[in-house]
Amino acid sequence: MNLEKVISGFFIILAMTLNFGFFYGDMTDISHHSKYELFAAIVVNLIATTLKLGDKTQMGSVLLATSLVADIQLIAAATVWTMGIYVYTMDAEMITLVISLAGGALVANVTSVILYIGDTLKSKR
Repeated sequence: MNLEKVISGFFIILAMTLNFGFFYGDMTDISHHSKYELFAAIVVNLIATTLKLGDKTQMGSVLLATSLVADIQLIAAATVWTMGIYVYTMDAEMITLVISLAGGALVANVTSVILYIGDTLKSKR
């Protein structure tokens, strides 16, 4: 068993599940979405991105790209949420934008997990 692959896989899958946990719920009700879960999703996504930096293969490049997309979208969601609370008024449109950005990050994370599983199944034992 390769400990590096276990740790990398753990963070890739944890990033996706935290992202899904934040995304799931009514898109117009901010009380269904925890700011702490969004923060945890951002931190775990950044850790997963860092773990993908050393891979020089084509698959590693694609995994890094999906991770960067998820990072950017989650950071944008947190920025919009912060701006909505402290600069503007947090209305249904702002809430929907935050959840939509997190949904885009979720798609990137799901793509990353599917590619990771495919690469794992393809590799020789």
